[in-house]
Amino acid sequence: MPRRDRSGKFPQTYNVIMVTGASGGIGAAIARHYARPGVMLVLWGRDPSRLAHTAQTCVGRGAAVQTRSIDLRDGLAALAALRADDAQHPLELVVLGAGVSDIRNADEASEVAETVLETGLVNFAVPAALATEITARMAVRGRGHVAMIGSVAAFHNLPFATAYSGSKAGLARFCHALRLSLRNRGVGLTLISPGFVDTAMSRRLIGPRPFLVTPEGAAARIARAIGRGDADLVFPGVFRLLRALDTFLPRRVSDAVMVRLKAAQKRQEHLGA
Repeated sequence: MPRRDRSGKFPQTYNVIMVTGASGGIGAAIARHYARPGVMLVLWGRDPSRLAHTAQTCVGRGAAVQTRSIDLRDGLAALAALRADDAQHPLELVVLGAGVSDIRNADEASEVAETVLETGLVNFAVPAALATEITARMAVRGRGHVAMIGSVAAFHNLPFATAYSGSKAGLARFCHALRLSLRNRGVGLTLISPGFVDTAMSRRLIGPRPFLVTPEGAAARIARAIGRGDADLVFPGVFRLLRALDTFLPRRVSDAVMVRLKAAQKRQEHLGA
């Protein structure tokens, strides 16, 4: 008999699991975390070679793996792929972990419009569409769970990352609203809001990354929250305090703090998803 976790609930287990963003970072770590005999993993990623490496590792741990190299900027193709994968292997848990990040450097007047469009598609619009489709299918089956990877950036008005913080804020509101719409239908949603995780995306940042968490540590926390059926997870815990402070500070004080924040990043040819 499974042991109760600290919340007093019995953790849920899932045997058919889909992870987007499995080419690397948190997505790859989540795939590895769930890989075991008896589990079917459906892994999506943008980089075929890195996705193949994740798949090989998961197979080595005993999981059955199906991969799909896909670009989430094409929302209609992503929806078609999801429908095909769910028809072949009815999905019990879907972790929407793919994402992109970009910031405006100090010498730039604004973010690039095309980058803002891409960020909105990959971080918000396409995951929202995928979550809508798969939860409707899960509701018919009366069982399933979706986890959406957001960011603590959603809590703050970051002037150097308007597209990133805005897309993650939209994702957060969407996730919680969809969760409420699915009450009593056997389908759960968990919003994951991590701080700094040691991934290729965060390593682009120039400067300190306080309270840094390893991808493996992040995956373990995420899996526990999913198993408990939590509505949201913010980690490390200090970011819950920062969210509360930002909520209760007068706007003029919050704005004064935000405009003084500085950020820079290393250049790369393409955003990573």
